[in-house]
Amino acid sequence: MPQSRKTNSEIEVKLRVTDIHATARAIKALAAVSRGRVFEQNTLYDTPQSDLRRRGWLLRVRMEASGKPGASSTRIRRVLLTSKAPMQQAHGTRKSPRYKERAEREVVADPSRDWPSSLAALGFKPAFRYQKYRTSFRLRGLHMDLDETPVGVFLELEGQPKAIDRVARALRYTPADYIRGTYWDVYAADCRRRGGEPKNMVFAAK
Repeated sequence: MPQSRKTNSEIEVKLRVTDIHATARAIKALAAVSRGRVFEQNTLYDTPQSDLRRRGWLLRVRMEASGKPGASSTRIRRVLLTSKAPMQQAHGTRKSPRYKERAEREVVADPSRDWPSSLAALGFKPAFRYQKYRTSFRLRGLHMDLDETPVGVFLELEGQPKAIDRVARALRYTPADYIRGTYWDVYAADCRRRGGEPKNMVFAAK
């Protein structure tokens, strides 16, 4: 059975990173503790009628692996099932909240189970797939994730608003730099800029 976690209030922002090495050094200078780098395969599931997306809900299966995708040494380290739903009230102004806030519930799942088949039996189908390399850090109650994605590098800051603002300032970001969107939003915007059609945000096969 999955190892359940209670429902939490997720408060976070994304920051676009132009120099990953400089940002990693700046994070370490803050005395943040690294939790290592993993490769993530994320799949969002929805009903055939896109009921979850229309309501602002999310159902995700995340597989964390060591090694490079497709390599013989790749090993699934952990599978996480995550659900998210809109919060009733967000921090910031009502018209323009500063942070992305959602009610989140997450469970550590059995990596040997065929989760796509299990979700299909419940009426869900894959809606969007995205990959990234994630290096996680912890700093005084703030969770920091440095994400290398097919559309650029981003730093996610998750925690209380004051902690997010404090660390963002230390890294020379301002609230104007905050990105509240999901990775689907970031990817879709990138496709619009390039004149392409959004599909899945995955790395090109080598």
